[in-house]
Amino acid sequence: MAVDALDTRILRLMIEQPRTSVREYARLLGIARGTLQARMDRLERDGVITGTGPRISPAALGHPVLAFVHIEVTQGHLDEVGDALAAVPEIIEAFSITGGGDLLTRVAARDNGHLEDVIQRLIQLPGVVRTRTEVALRERVPQRLLPLVESVGREAGRTR
Repeated sequence: MAVDALDTRILRLMIEQPRTSVREYARLLGIARGTLQARMDRLERDGVITGTGPRISPAALGHPVLAFVHIEVTQGHLDEVGDALAAVPEIIEAFSITGGGDLLTRVAARDNGHLEDVIQRLIQLPGVVRTRTEVALRERVPQRLLPLVESVGREAGRTR
């Protein structure tokens, strides 16, 4: 998927001003609303834009403890365990990984005791062999995409 300089400007606006209307984006970019809408539709269709909902803080929801739980799975049970993880509300992300373990989950908990309860629930899932947990102490770089978007935009500008 080729992202050009205009796409980069559109994505930057969407990241920096997520609650702005399409009409206002078009005005700020100095392009026709139809052009902007076509670009946004293509970016969504190509999987560049994957959502437009609000970012929600687990800490503000009463779950300030963030942990990364590595899960080792019995061979052949990865899909089964992955499906079971979706039923655990405290798991806010899960990835298949290489290296130590088969799955990496991001878990939000109310406190350390609650985290332990979640881990115990995970250990009891059929197909889970063992877990290893790392607790995050402080967020050093918040989730961000703008630097990557800008980098892709610069690369697109050099190849044209």
